[in-house]
Amino acid sequence: MRYDVTHALCGAHLLRELEAVSEELGQGWAPGMAELLVDAKLVADRARAAGAGRVEGATRARLHTRYERLLADGQAANPPPPATGQQRGRARRSPAGRLLARLDAHRDEVLRCLDELRVSFTNNQAERDLRMVKLQQKISGCWRTPTGAEAFLALRSYLSTARKHGMNPLAVLRQLFQGHPWLPAPGPLPAPP
Repeated sequence: MRYDVTHALCGAHLLRELEAVSEELGQGWAPGMAELLVDAKLVADRARAAGAGRVEGATRARLHTRYERLLADGQAANPPPPATGQQRGRARRSPAGRLLARLDAHRDEVLRCLDELRVSFTNNQAERDLRMVKLQQKISGCWRTPTGAEAFLALRSYLSTARKHGMNPLAVLRQLFQGHPWLPAPGPLPAPP
């Protein structure tokens, strides 16, 4: 099954990588890029709080222009390594070079939170949703049956959805066991905090 979705890169992960790269000599673009990402998050948060559907056009354009300038600065500081002719394939790039290549290839995904305010700056919620599954796997090694795994995942999904809609998980479970399951209202999920 394929889903028609647009992706975004996690801002928190990018900030961690930029912090590591900024400690390398000659990587003055990295702190600037980190500052830009924080600014983008703040602008998106303000627009979301104001009830807007997206960040205002002039502000978006200004942030995209800064992004392009910082990307060009980073590429000037990290030119591709010269081909030696001894190895087949591409020459290995530095961590800064690899990060720059990813920032260049995924420009839209990096600043997605400016264009679609439903998209969070980080993927922390998605990671939290998976954490219990990984913990169960770590403790038990596996589930005994596919039916047990499906039941566990269905319950986790139900409770996670209820929490995202501001519902008390225990109250929702009580309703479920009394034969009156809670169902979310049709429509988009509430905006992330």
